[in-house]
Amino acid sequence: MNNAAVAPRPPERERDRDRDRDRDRERERSRDNAAPQRTQGGPPRSNNRPGGNNNNRRPNSGRPTAQRTQERRPPAPVKEKPTGPISLPPQIVVKDLADMLSVSPIEIIRDLINKHAIFASINQVVDYDKAALVATDLGFEPSPAAATESPAVRSERPLSANEAMMATRDDENMVTIPPVVTIMGHVDHGKTSLLDTIRKTKVAAGEAGGITQHIGAYQVEVNGKKITFLDTPGHEAFTAMRARGAQVTHIAIIVVAADDGVMPQTREAIDHARAAKVPIIIALNKIDKANANPDRVKQQLAEIGVVIEEYGGDVVCVPISARRGEGIDELLDYILLVAEVQDIKANPNRLATGVIIEARLEKNSGAIATVLVQQGTLKMGDNIVVGSISGKVRAMFNDRGKRIQKATPSTPVSILGLPEVPNAGDRLEVMPDERTAKQQAESEAEKRENEAMPLGQVSLDTLYMQMQEGTVKELNVVIKSDVQGSLEAIKGALSKLSEENLKVRLIREGIGNISETDVHLAAASGAIIIGFNVKADGAAAREAQREGVDIRYYNIIYKLIEDIQAALVGMLEPTYREVVDGHAEILQTFKAGKTLIAGCRVTDGRITRGSQVRLMRKDEKVFEGKVASLRRGKDDVREVLTGYECGILLEDFNGYEVGDIIEAFSQERVTPGA
Repeated sequence: MNNAAVAPRPPERERDRDRDRDRDRERERSRDNAAPQRTQGGPPRSNNRPGGNNNNRRPNSGRPTAQRTQERRPPAPVKEKPTGPISLPPQIVVKDLADMLSVSPIEIIRDLINKHAIFASINQVVDYDKAALVATDLGFEPSPAAATESPAVRSERPLSANEAMMATRDDENMVTIPPVVTIMGHVDHGKTSLLDTIRKTKVAAGEAGGITQHIGAYQVEVNGKKITFLDTPGHEAFTAMRARGAQVTHIAIIVVAADDGVMPQTREAIDHARAAKVPIIIALNKIDKANANPDRVKQQLAEIGVVIEEYGGDVVCVPISARRGEGIDELLDYILLVAEVQDIKANPNRLATGVIIEARLEKNSGAIATVLVQQGTLKMGDNIVVGSISGKVRAMFNDRGKRIQKATPSTPVSILGLPEVPNAGDRLEVMPDERTAKQQAESEAEKRENEAMPLGQVSLDTLYMQMQEGTVKELNVVIKSDVQGSLEAIKGALSKLSEENLKVRLIREGIGNISETDVHLAAASGAIIIGFNVKADGAAAREAQREGVDIRYYNIIYKLIEDIQAALVGMLEPTYREVVDGHAEILQTFKAGKTLIAGCRVTDGRITRGSQVRLMRKDEKVFEGKVASLRRGKDDVREVLTGYECGILLEDFNGYEVGDIIEAFSQERVTPGA
């Protein structure tokens, strides 16, 4: 065989090999550049296909992947932030300020904290000065803008039902509305029983002691026409609640028991109805009782200026028996007749206004307020202002617990959506938007802070003034109640218990169960805690036991008042008077070492060992001190009565003379009123 030389590779094959090598290098560079451009959140794409290798892939034709992606996604245009003049309201929520300045709320909060050391949350209201600082930092030129105010906002004094009705009498959209009827009268005269008979329900069974504790609002239908009833409590401590009931009513029914007659709360209820300028209907209840005396009641009414039609007056008097249902239909007919004469109207086509009848705090639902709509129509989603609180109607329920979408005038409803429990008697107003509602609530809060501090709030300023008043003893009290109306009644009753040298100081009040925070405050202040229809949770009860805080529970208000009165009597600075217990005449003196003993005879009363005595010599006091020792013969005795002789030794005194008189006396505490 010939050993032939290996032929060199042709130049074409070398060029192909170099081209393939360059192509592989370019493919590797393209793959490395495309790796950071993967879709966010997706898995990385594999460069190797199953069952093959990199060399088997087809060549990547065209430009690299990264360059193609950048060409497909043109850069977004940079949005210029607005600048220039801007009008800011006196107060604004941080979130609304961010929307107005076209920035995120986080940027507003960061600017307030970092540049101005102002800590604010996204829902916090800031004033114009703080908002202007942020606006200036972002390149704006802020200027104050006048706050918009609706006519309802500018109202200085809440109108009563009749005043609100007459104020809009000329409105074209006025329609006839159901009358609002208040049932008032003395305790246990049958107010709730009358309402139960009308509604065919039993409310009294659920009331502690048979006494209505807070206002209930109910609506019934009679002969195709609706009537709204308010059941105001009859006990005298609930005067403020009954007064609120008269302010929102069109007709007042005064219930008087035929067997009991006109009582103090009956006169009080009539005075409230007269002050509200509402017509009165007398419901003469319990006529079925054997000792009923209707004529005597009518005469008593005439004596206080309530002259019924039978006696030539203009007041309707209807004899009824709430228990048997007698006279109820006649009473309802008279209510509709009086309402027709009054021509009760309201405008349902305007922003709603109303009055908070009752408010309470539920564990699961939060703040629940009972509202009586007076003008307009209250709808779901309305922005509302109640005193210094703003919110939105999230849910509405009628008096039977049924969810409804709107409430027309004279309709009582329970609403959800307020961030906290409002005060009973506060006025509810619907605002055109959320911003206006928050501004109005903030304005009302500032106005209330500037006014005189009400009962239940104590500051260092008022505490100093109390110290300057002189020797004032205080009973510190923390009150927790189930509803706002009962809380107001207790506050009013306690304020009347204060005397010349004693004051009741309510250091905290609230709605809901007694919490651990309440116990800590009471322990630090030396206060007692009163729970009215509420209880203390487990942690609070244990803390109260550990701190020695006295917690009292009540469900009847007059029992609470009686206990507080007893506590006040115990705290009064005691007044004493001197009482002479007896006299003893010194007949002879004896020496026992260095000690001189007085031999005496008790002429009247008694002399007791340890009693206070004074030594009188010719009607002048020579010594005053205590009896150190009292003896009969050789025996120590506790006391010596009239006619007996004894030996007396006085503390730190030896200057006895025959004929001196030893007068024993004591200090007796004077009972208030004695």
